[in-house]
Order: sequence, then structure tokens, then C-alpha cells
Amino acid sequence: MHKTVPVLALEIDTETSAIFSIGEVFCAERVPVGVEMQDGRPVRKSLNDWWQGRAIPASRSGLREALEALRISSTGLLLLKCFGLSLSDHYWVDAKDKPLDWDSVNFFNNEFSEDVGNALFGRAPADGGAELDLLSPDNTSDGWLKKKWVVADGKRLLLKGGSVPYFQEPLNEVLASDIMARLGIPHATYTLAWDDGHPLSVCEDFVDTTTEYVSAWHVYSTRKRSNNDSVLTHYLKCCDALGIPGVREGIDRMLAVDYLMANADRHFNNFGVMRNVDTLAWLGPAPIFDTGTSMWYDTIAQQILAGAPVDSKPFRPKHDEQIKLVSDFSWLDFDALAGVDEAYAEVLAQSPFIDAPRRKALCRALARRIAMLQEIA
Repeated sequence: MHKTVPVLALEIDTETSAIFSIGEVFCAERVPVGVEMQDGRPVRKSLNDWWQGRAIPASRSGLREALEALRISSTGLLLLKCFGLSLSDHYWVDAKDKPLDWDSVNFFNNEFSEDVGNALFGRAPADGGAELDLLSPDNTSDGWLKKKWVVADGKRLLLKGGSVPYFQEPLNEVLASDIMARLGIPHATYTLAWDDGHPLSVCEDFVDTTTEYVSAWHVYSTRKRSNNDSVLTHYLKCCDALGIPGVREGIDRMLAVDYLMANADRHFNNFGVMRNVDTLAWLGPAPIFDTGTSMWYDTIAQQILAGAPVDSKPFRPKHDEQIKLVSDFSWLDFDALAGVDEAYAEVLAQSPFIDAPRRKALCRALARRIAMLQEIA
């Protein structure tokens, strides 16, 4: 299903959650973006890869313990427990013999259980044989850091933790929000929350009942890449063929922010585009989000060197190469970044895991990266 529209009939193995056959195609234009088609029908392996890709990745921190607490054997089975429903798009599976109603089950308008989210955060549900409620958007959340969805004041909020030893990723998300707000770049706004003394980043869902997010990877997969095209050129050609507006400008802004923050993990699944779920009209680049794995998040203070080569993704292996792909810097107001390192210092000072030498090294590196980008621009 795509919201209320039947897309295709399929059979799913309820023991493995794998798709083992595809029946009638009711609406080919609503087959998920990037799924390979042959003769107007989705290729089963490609559709199965898309479906299995909705499940929590095996790399998620604390996943094994969470599955044990939830008394379930795999993330694929969790996917079935929530009908594949997500807070990123409007795809789901509906049982033919016991059909459900979108308005009654979707997570945008309905409450959902926190049993799965609590288990993913190491809070095992109380034992005693009580039935667990596994209907949760946490079953379709991506990424390796601990995270969970909650509802507060009617808003869908994503809470995400950090990694040892510095638990710095949530603090970096706040810095990214500050930088992009100063530069007028559309972004997911992050704030801080605290859980048992550990920082969490908090952001509101930027998808709603009329829009959905499509990852860059799924857009990239709509065409076969020519040997003569770079990764970036191919992605831009895919976007152009689909008629997605504003992509080149969005890439420029993303690469500039990633350079400033030495982002080490901008992969094809944490940036993308938006479309209207009802009309399928493309709206443009998605707000920039998930910039926490940056600012030397796992590097000791003595090795935080702004001028040293920094690994990058997704278009070039090093930031000093990737930043050359930016087509235009005229939008970038460096005056607006004055004092951003001092604001970052105030954020870092809130964490017991960031000592003064590390705080000083990080802020000095940020100021230097800004100066380096200004020279490049």
C-alpha cells in the first residue's frame, strides 16, 4: 500500500519476512522509487531489498539485547509487526484477508507503543509474561546509534544517543542546526535532552501526512550509471530525469556544511529528496539532517587537527577533494558564522564527557575550518 492506494499484491514469508512472490500490480507509478522494473513489474529481488532495508540494521547499538527483551528473533519480524509502517514515508503492507484502515494505523495521526524504543535504549520491559506492543515506528528506523520515536504535544520527535567515549554526536547535531540556521539552509532542527546523564539529540519529524522522504540511494538506483559519469554526475542525472528541483543547490549547501564540520558519514541513506505523497510531485531536497558523526567525534583531543586530511562521503574519499565539487559559494555568508565556535563551546560545556582540553581543541578546529572554507570560496 501507498497511503490508501493499493500498489501491488505480494506474499511474505511470516517466518523470515522475505517477499517470495509478487502478484498483480495495481499502480506501477507508486512502486517505491529505485525498485528495478521489468515489463511493468518490480523485480522480486529488488523489491525484497527495498523491503528488508526498512528493518532496523544489524549494526544498531544494543540490538541483540533489545531483541531478547522484546522476545522476538529478528528485525525482519519486527518489520511485520508494524506492517512496515514508518514516519519517513507512507508505504505499508496490508493483510488481504484482514484489511486495515490507513487512518487508523498510520503513525502520523495515531499513538504508538514505546515498548520497542525503550528496549532499544536498554530498558527491558517488565518481565512477567505481559504482552508487548510491537506496533512502533522504531521498527523501521535506520542507523547504528540508539534512537527512538516519541509523541510529545502532538509532535513526532526522534531521540538519538551518542557513542562512547565522548557521546558527542548529539552535541554536534546542535552545532549543525546553529550553522544552518545562520546560513539559511533548510534543515532538521536539533535540541538537547538528557537521559541518565547522557546527551540525546531531539528533532521533530520533517515528514507529514502529505509529504515523504526518498533517500538519495533510491533516487541513485533509478538509472544505471555510465562508466563515464562520476557518482555525483550520475546522481544529478537521476534527479534531472525525475524532474526534482533545486538538487544542485542543495548539494552545494550540504557539502559546505559537511566540510565545516568534518562530517565522516554523509552516506546515500542520510540525505535525499521530498515528494508530495498524494500527487507524487517532487518538492526538492530534503532538509539536511543526521550530521552528528562529525567534529572528530571519536578522536582524542591531541589528534584533532583541522588541516589534516579528513575522510568524507559520498562523492569523494577526502573533504579537501569533495569540497571542490561545490559549484557556487556566492550564497555563503561567512559573517553570519561569527561566534559560532563560541556557541559550540557553550553546548560542549554542558556535557560531562567533554573536558576543557577537548572543548578547546574542537572549537579551535571549527574556527580553522571556517577560515579554510573561506579561503577555498
